[in-house]
Parts: sequence; structure tokens; C-alpha cells
Amino acid sequence: MTTYIIILFVAAFIPGFFIIKKPGYNNQSLHYWLVFAGSYIFSITIVHLIPELFRNAANPQILALFILVGFFMQVFIDFLTSGVEHGHAHQHMHMSVLGLMIGMTLHALMDGAILVHSEEHGTENFSAHGMGLLAGIVAHKIPAAIVLVTVLSYNISKKKILFWLLVVFSIASPIGLLIGDMLYNESLIPAETLNYIFAIVSGNFLHISTTIYFESSPQHHFSWRKFIYALLGALLAVTIEMLH
Repeated sequence: MTTYIIILFVAAFIPGFFIIKKPGYNNQSLHYWLVFAGSYIFSITIVHLIPELFRNAANPQILALFILVGFFMQVFIDFLTSGVEHGHAHQHMHMSVLGLMIGMTLHALMDGAILVHSEEHGTENFSAHGMGLLAGIVAHKIPAAIVLVTVLSYNISKKKILFWLLVVFSIASPIGLLIGDMLYNESLIPAETLNYIFAIVSGNFLHISTTIYFESSPQHHFSWRKFIYALLGALLAVTIEMLH
């Protein structure tokens, strides 16, 4: 689990810290990375998360409702973050820092917590089975951290404050992982309840990944390059899942 914690922290902190030191980023390069990451997250949710959640569900129909709840819950989070967790700054450079940090931190906590679902009964915690999901979260965190710091820098001039806000965002996913692990291993809440919580996060992922894809072509113009990046993301997710 220590390895997961380090990876989650570094994936958010390093890109964000780079932007603090050297503001600005290549929007075109980030655009295609977002398409790749969005496709990967969507695919890993379809081929990994949802099948595993339904396999562990006592009531699949109720579980499906929680996935739907998660999808629409992300709509509410978007009102706080203006889509920064999608990796898009849009025109929302001047916004509530408090609302942005609450939304981004809440989402990051859920990112970390869902990794607990990859734990197998009777085997070592957080085995290679969860690496595909971890890779998707990392791919999602890199652009999210870059855009978060970029948006924050338009509202906060002091780099010291930017640094500590980045630290808060970076430790949120590791904390979510630790909380989820404690709840699971100490049986503080029933396993079925945890499964419903993870279903909500899966719904979040479905909303974020599809939004990333559709926002990448607001005029609905077909692009072979975008399609290839999306296909590569999906193929990588499926390949990793099949290997495990």
C-alpha cells in the first residue's frame, strides 16, 4: 500500500509543482493526453470496476442505482470546480478558491478510496490486479493537477499559498486510500455498503471520462488523431485487464 500512496501523491504533486515554478502549459499536448486518459478511465471502469462491483453485489439493481447516483453527483461537483478535474480550465479562471478546493479534494478522496476495491480476499493487499485502475487514476491526476494550479494562480499570487494548496490536493487521494483501507479491514462498515460507495465513484468516473471526450470536440468534428488516441487508451486498459 505504501507504493500506492507514494504514486498517488507524486502523480499530483510533481506536475502541479512544475506549473508553480514554470507557469503555463502546452494546451495542444494536454488536449490529446486528456483524450487518451479519458478513454482509458472509461474503459477501465467498464471492463474492471463495474464487473467486479456487480460480482460482489447482493442486489445488482440497487448497485446500478448507486452508479447512476455517482454520475449525477459528479454534475454537482462540476458546479464547484467548473470542470477542472476534467483537465479543462475553460473560461473559469476567476472563481471561488474554496469551492474549487472542496470539489477537487472530495473527488481526490474518492479516487484513492476506490483502490481498496482491488483488494482480494485472502491475498496480499493491493496486488497487481489493481495496477490498471491505479494507472487510470494517475493518468487523470496529471492534467487535473496542472489545470488546478493554473486556475489557482489566476486567483492567488503568493506561490507559498499555491504550494500548500497543492499539498492538500496531493495528499487527498492517499488519505482516501488509507480511510478506505481502514473501513474495509476493520469492518467498520459492511462490505456491501462499501460496494455501494465504490459504485458511486464508478459513476463519477463515467461522467468525467465521457465529458472529457465530448469536450475535446465541442463542434462535434471528427478527428482521426483524437480517435487514435482514444482507441489507444481503450486498448491499453483492456490489455492490462486481460493480463491480470
